[in-house]
Amino acid sequence: MSLYIVSTPIGNLGDITVRASKILAECDLILAEDTRTSKKLLDHLGINKPMTAYHDFNKEKITPQLITSLKSGSEIALITDAGTPGVADPAFYIVRASIANGINVIPIPGASACLAALVASGLPTDRFTFENFLPNKSTQRRKLFEGLKDEPRTVIFYETPHRIIKTLEDIRAVLPGVNVVIARELTKIHEQFLRGTAEELLAHFNGHPPKGEMVILFNTRIQRATATAQ
Repeated sequence: MSLYIVSTPIGNLGDITVRASKILAECDLILAEDTRTSKKLLDHLGINKPMTAYHDFNKEKITPQLITSLKSGSEIALITDAGTPGVADPAFYIVRASIANGINVIPIPGASACLAALVASGLPTDRFTFENFLPNKSTQRRKLFEGLKDEPRTVIFYETPHRIIKTLEDIRAVLPGVNVVIARELTKIHEQFLRGTAEELLAHFNGHPPKGEMVILFNTRIQRATATAQ
């Protein structure tokens, strides 16, 4: 009886690991954040296994029955739409329940957008903090940025193209001059890294409407951009 936390590609399907493919092919059930999205990956791998949706809106309802199945000897793999489960998704809920019930929880490492962005950002990688998605309201975001003014670690968070302009405006207001890196569409055809101050990045997006999922990084110790957005 084991729950496998299986990392999947964040864009390029070639990033699936051999071990992940093997676990997905051999398990009894796959829990997926969005079964339609995950089916594309499974079809690519030639894997045909039962799938059940597992997300924030049903986790409390279905976790007890999943724990029962696991305690009966089932091998279940949990995947997310992209990347490593447990990072900006509800995996923590079933992981905690599994541990409480004496079920083996086995990580199957692989792609992670925040780590991929970090190692290619040019910002310090020795210490970092991940803030997930920021608050929706500008006042809350600015308060968070105020609290990060003396943060020595590299800060990483996720952002959508619909909100990136407002977020950059908040960074400009609270952390003027700080070096910001935007990693966009990681591992996909249009992968792009933009580097510069919030002011410079806002100027870039004036001529290039923001598209795609983004990872945003900055480090308050680095006040001068090493390269501006192109």
